[in-house]
Amino acid sequence: MNGPPGIGKSTLAQMYVDNHPGVLNLDIDKLRPLVGGWSDHFAETGALVRPIALAMAATHLRAGHDVVLPQYLGRLSEIERFEAVAHQGAAMFCEIAVMDTRDRSLERFANRGHGSDEAWHRQVQDLVDRTGGVSLLTDMYDQLTEVLRSRPAVTVVPSDADEIQRTYEAVTAVLDGADASAARDG
Repeated sequence: MNGPPGIGKSTLAQMYVDNHPGVLNLDIDKLRPLVGGWSDHFAETGALVRPIALAMAATHLRAGHDVVLPQYLGRLSEIERFEAVAHQGAAMFCEIAVMDTRDRSLERFANRGHGSDEAWHRQVQDLVDRTGGVSLLTDMYDQLTEVLRSRPAVTVVPSDADEIQRTYEAVTAVLDGADASAARDG
């Protein structure tokens, strides 16, 4: 489940696994804090935890279980690595991008975590502010949009900040449809 930062990928993934026993919520951002110094070396830590996430996905898929990956993947090579793991595990790769307009995505990131006690949101906001702020997020959005143009099988799910349940239902419909298609083809 791809999408710009702050769009709700982690929330949607957690909703999905809460309703689908056995599905692994492979939220890479939950792995980052397991590595010392992650907040000062965010990108480097991402490079360290991605292979761990790939191994976790491979193990879970080989065991016959599904994986949902809520993660901004702004490079084609990153998407292809996770797609390859799915195929190697004889699993279907269902690619979803949760999207809003650029302006609303930027606004959603800025508002993310307001009223929350979760330190993660504050830490990521501080990191983004230190590394480019709105300009960085705009570039990330544009990069993602460009990557998605090269992915003909991706399903773009429109997301409205005030309609998380509707977005969840749309994501679930895509995944249920993919499961039904795989069962017919299987």
